[in-house]
Amino acid sequence: MARFELTMPKMGESIIEATVLSWSKQIGDEIEAEETVLEIATDKVDSEVPSPVDGKLLEVKFKEGDVVPVGEVIAIIETEGAVANEDTTDDAPDAEPEPEAEPEMEKVAASVPYVPQESESAAPQNSDGDRFYSPLVMNIARKESISMVELEQVPGTGRGGRVTKKDILSYVKNRTAAPPAPTSPKPHVNGKSEAKPAISASKPAASVSPAPMSFSGESEIIEMDRMRKMIAQNMVASKQTSAHVTSFVEADVTHIFQWRQRNKAAFQKQYGEKLTFTPIFLWAVARALREMPMVNASVNGDKIIVKRDINIGIAVALPNDNLIVPVIRNADRLNLAGLSAAVNDLAVRARENKLKPDELQGGTYTLSNVGTFGNVMGTPIILQPQVAILAVGAIRKVPAVIETPAGDLIGIRQKMFLSHSYDHRIIDGALGGRFVKRVGDLLEAWDLDAEI
Repeated sequence: MARFELTMPKMGESIIEATVLSWSKQIGDEIEAEETVLEIATDKVDSEVPSPVDGKLLEVKFKEGDVVPVGEVIAIIETEGAVANEDTTDDAPDAEPEPEAEPEMEKVAASVPYVPQESESAAPQNSDGDRFYSPLVMNIARKESISMVELEQVPGTGRGGRVTKKDILSYVKNRTAAPPAPTSPKPHVNGKSEAKPAISASKPAASVSPAPMSFSGESEIIEMDRMRKMIAQNMVASKQTSAHVTSFVEADVTHIFQWRQRNKAAFQKQYGEKLTFTPIFLWAVARALREMPMVNASVNGDKIIVKRDINIGIAVALPNDNLIVPVIRNADRLNLAGLSAAVNDLAVRARENKLKPDELQGGTYTLSNVGTFGNVMGTPIILQPQVAILAVGAIRKVPAVIETPAGDLIGIRQKMFLSHSYDHRIIDGALGGRFVKRVGDLLEAWDLDAEI
């Protein structure tokens, strides 16, 4: 008999841990290769973990609800013959903690977006100066009023010295009081001094605690599900990270509306896909991103990372009213038929909870079609670590001034609003406004005689 160690799989580039949702097999159960052993969840998607070997489940290392780092052994499977585990060197936790580095002026919490703060206490253990904190760890820190300065001092046993759920809960249990704020100002090289107070991970020190809530007999208390908690954390973190600004443009899409009406039946017959407006919006966005690459970027500390690939996420509303954002990779290389196929496929599988983890990774820009809910416009929140997002509103018949060689006329036109939210840290009003105007211009210039 041999023992095979089943490890927590790597679910994507930025995923460092996952939560055990349920065990499909119990200790002593026989397992066939590729049969599901357990179900797990990340902040991106729920997935099943299959067994790569035949055997019997001998031991489970974690119970339901536990958060497990990538590469950690989660179960032992007893097999008939000798089975070698796959190489998990890249995913396994480090055997020894990395040595302490010299104090750095800026620390970037790279897995959960927070504005880098200057640290006045001991440096974290990571020698590269970048320390990753999962949404779960940051949520616990906020609830326990642990400042970023204090959190950076928590010893981490995870991969690369990262702080795990177990680490921070152990720290909270043994923590008697938060470290006192510095009482003496920090000298500068020019002789001036400046005191820098510690900044809380959840809110400014000067903010007032919320008043206690009272509930009447008519109130219903609903516990947030896991996805709603993740959405809440990500949206708050995005607002704390990016300086949101929104620019609006109204576009005349009469030609697009008429062209679609003429061609949607032929399009479906030729390609087997429904022709919606979303692929046309994606085409215009992808072209504008190619022309203005600074919008297709992200921020890391004081560095701007401009992405060459144009991977556009599309916000999809789920049947339970939650939201998920699958990604269309290299959208600028797809024609209208390819974009339609990608949009329809991702939307259907998103609602059926059949998306793969990689299909939710690597987005560089996001499109949200709020018009599908009858909304005229919206002010969308940026999906970190991106720096911009576009909301497209409902197409409406409105009276408009039409310019002709014979003079101005009043006519009925199909119009819509485009709302472009962008990160003012790196995108100023000129670029942010010019980008959404360019998308509007591309939509207005649609050729009524364009072939499908």
